Amino acid sequence: MINDTLKQAETRMKKAADDLKHTLSGIRTGRASPALIEHLHVEAYGMEMPLNQLANISVPEARMLVIQPYDRSTMKAIEKAIQNSDLGLNPNNDGQVIRLIIPPLTEQRRKELVKLVKKEVEEHKVSLRNIRRDALGDLKKLESEKQISEDELKRAQDKLEQLTSQYTRELDQIGQAKEREVLEV
Repeated sequence: MINDTLKQAETRMKKAADDLKHTLSGIRTGRASPALIEHLHVEAYGMEMPLNQLANISVPEARMLVIQPYDRSTMKAIEKAIQNSDLGLNPNNDGQVIRLIIPPLTEQRRKELVKLVKKEVEEHKVSLRNIRRDALGDLKKLESEKQISEDELKRAQDKLEQLTSQYTRELDQIGQAKEREVLEV
């Protein structure tokens, strides 16, 4: 019972760390990355679809993305979705492909992005604390129902605290790596 609760908490914490990595991959750095735009929602065929389902996205150069739609009739919709996004990118359409030139980031924009990274890391730390709180509640419930002893509860709490510390450090490392990437000129 204790192991199940701890395993479940660890699984949820791992998902939080993975989600942070995924979220931060969408934050723009000076380099071109398909993760920057692949989840943009495009109004096509009467519904909203992620860009990666409508086109092939490639990185021919360090500061350029090339979007090649599977169906050329969706080019205007893809262009419009990019222009309406908060990325601040201007698509160049030559009738065959859409090119996105990623301009170098200004110092002010870099600082804003670092703040955004820190905010995301903090939000994910809050989710770790919520996971810890839920697991602690489950463990205390087991103890109050006399399914585990007070000593077992104490040991389980210690293990849970170690898990939380481990994943908090991991979130910090992920955030620091992204900050370095954003600040890199």
